[in-house]
Amino acid sequence: MSLAARRRSTTRIIVLDRSLEALPLFRLSDSADDSAIAYAPPGGGRWRVLPRPGDRLPGTFDQDVYVELWHRYHDLGSPADGMVTFTLHAFLRSIGRRVDGRTYEQLRAALTRLQHTTLESQNAYFDAGAGNAVDARFNVLTAVFIERRRSLDRDQLALFPSIAASEPGEAVVTLAAGPRANIAAGRTVSLSVTHYQALSSPVARRLYRLLEVAREEGNLAWRVGLAELAERLPLAQRYPSHLQRVLQPAHEMLLAAGLLRDAAVRQHKRDWFVDYVLSTRAT
Repeated sequence: MSLAARRRSTTRIIVLDRSLEALPLFRLSDSADDSAIAYAPPGGGRWRVLPRPGDRLPGTFDQDVYVELWHRYHDLGSPADGMVTFTLHAFLRSIGRRVDGRTYEQLRAALTRLQHTTLESQNAYFDAGAGNAVDARFNVLTAVFIERRRSLDRDQLALFPSIAASEPGEAVVTLAAGPRANIAAGRTVSLSVTHYQALSSPVARRLYRLLEVAREEGNLAWRVGLAELAERLPLAQRYPSHLQRVLQPAHEMLLAAGLLRDAAVRQHKRDWFVDYVLSTRAT
């Protein structure tokens, strides 16, 4: 396969760390909530997501930034140093966001938040190299550098009407070593770029990521407790009726996209479950 053909094939795929995808990371709203996410996996251990003091937890915009960073990392051939370089303008276009001063600042804030939000595992995050869940503290990004255009470059922008005058230049980010090592070891999930971007709901996008974890673990039919699912997404709602109202539109999107064959919320005695039947892998 030629280099051009190989790049065309990789651009349709997002490869993510399955260990990290199995754990909650993003609030599925962009509220000012600065409290930690805490999750106790069924197999034991404890997982926490700790925002930087004065900042909020990563939210829906940050989720899309995270996915696109790993998409670009894969598309670049998984560079050994974990560094990904891009212009903010091109990045916003690639995730389908309007390009203006407000979204530039949103992107800069999201990158900073991913750098400074602490992920804390107490026997919860599976390290493929160690062969078991480990105690660890890390961040999604270990370094973020955004270089504004030089004055000389900005003076030339008027010659190129297709480039926004407020174009802030290039970003260089370094992705965390732990997730990169898991990906290199094959502990991954793969998403379709087309399907991910076609899902307009942040809940549907996160659920798509989590369903692919179930697939990689050999579960084409997956039953999960409703309360457990709410913690893993995570969702703030706790009453079954409220959770069903949030999940229903996401289920409809995933069914319409062909990513699910069936999704049903059921009660057994006093417990609530969600039964999923996954479709064949999307292309």
